[in-house]
Amino acid sequence: MPRSKKSRKVGQIGVRKDPDWKPARPSVPTGKKPGKGKQPGNRNAVEQAKSKGGGSKAKRDPRLGSKRPVPLVKSQAKKYATPAEELAALEADNKLALLLDKLDNGDTISAQEQQYVDERLDRHAVLCDLMGIDLNADDDEESDDDDPLDKLDAINPDDFKK
Repeated sequence: MPRSKKSRKVGQIGVRKDPDWKPARPSVPTGKKPGKGKQPGNRNAVEQAKSKGGGSKAKRDPRLGSKRPVPLVKSQAKKYATPAEELAALEADNKLALLLDKLDNGDTISAQEQQYVDERLDRHAVLCDLMGIDLNADDDEESDDDDPLDKLDAINPDDFKK
């Protein structure tokens, strides 16, 4: 007796009763499969707008940035609530302080820097006048005041003896 290998496939058992029956063909996909992802090189391609009807919008390139105009003039000066605030801001100006130090040391500065210093000092003088601050009075007080250590030398120890 010949040996036959066991098979896991189950065949037909018996005879089919339907005479019109035909074995079904395996479903073969017709056409092209739907793609996954975007086509290569799509990043730099100009996007086609899908418009319905008579859209009057002009086609714009999505690669271009904002259309908001950029101001090309200097920005406006800061507005201060009170002259005291503006005076404090002028006195705290680091750029002005550095330029004044250069001038005190005898260094030369450019014409633009000199114009900046002149404008700031003029504004400082106007603000001081508005607030009633006398710039020349400060110099007089400093010259009238002597060194506090000079007063110590003027003390005579004999005055304290009984």
